[in-house]
Amino acid sequence: MFGSRSSKEEKDAATDKVSAALSQPRDPQAPKGRPTPKRAVAQSQRKAVAAPTGNRKEDAKRARERRREEMAKQREALANGDERALPARDKGPVRRYVRDYVDARYSVAEMFLPLAVIILVLSMVRIPSIQNIALLLWLGVIVLIILDSIGLFIRLRKALNTRFPNEPKRGAVAYGLMRTLQMRRLRLPKPQVKRGARP
Repeated sequence: MFGSRSSKEEKDAATDKVSAALSQPRDPQAPKGRPTPKRAVAQSQRKAVAAPTGNRKEDAKRARERRREEMAKQREALANGDERALPARDKGPVRRYVRDYVDARYSVAEMFLPLAVIILVLSMVRIPSIQNIALLLWLGVIVLIILDSIGLFIRLRKALNTRFPNEPKRGAVAYGLMRTLQMRRLRLPKPQVKRGARP
C-alpha cells in the first residue's frame, strides 16, 4: 500500500521535472543535459498538448490552426535559414554544407529554365536554319548540364567524405544536384553565402 503511494509520488515528481526541462528552450547543438523521458511520460505529454475537446469541429479547427502555425514557422525558417524549424530533408550540418557548397558556385543547370524558354521561342520560328540552331543549342545545353553535374557529383562527394567522415551522408549529393536545377533566387532555404565564397 505504502509502496504504491511512494511510487506514484515519484512518478509525479519525475513528470514535473521532465515537463520543466522540456519547457526551457535550449540550443539544438548543445548536449541534451537531461535524461530521456520514459515513453509513458512522453506520450502523456503529447496527448496533453493535443487533448481532444469532445467536439469534432473544434478539434478539427485546432488541428488546422496547429498545421497553419507549423507551416508558417517552416516558411519563415526556409526564408532565413533557421535550422530548428526547417523540414527534415533540409536539417543537419551535412545538408547545410551541401546548400552552401552549391550556392557558392555558378552552375549551368540553374540557367536551364531561361535557356529552355529562349530555345523554345527559336524553335517556333518557321525558318529551318534557326530551327537547326535551336536544336543544336538544346543538345549543347543538355551536354553542358550533364558534364557540370558529373563534376559537381565527384567534387561534392569528395568534400563531404573529407569534412564529415563519420556523419550519415545518404542522399546529400542528390540533394545538392536537385538544388542546382533551381534558379538561385528561387531556392529554398534561401542561399546564405555569396557566389565565390568558400563554404
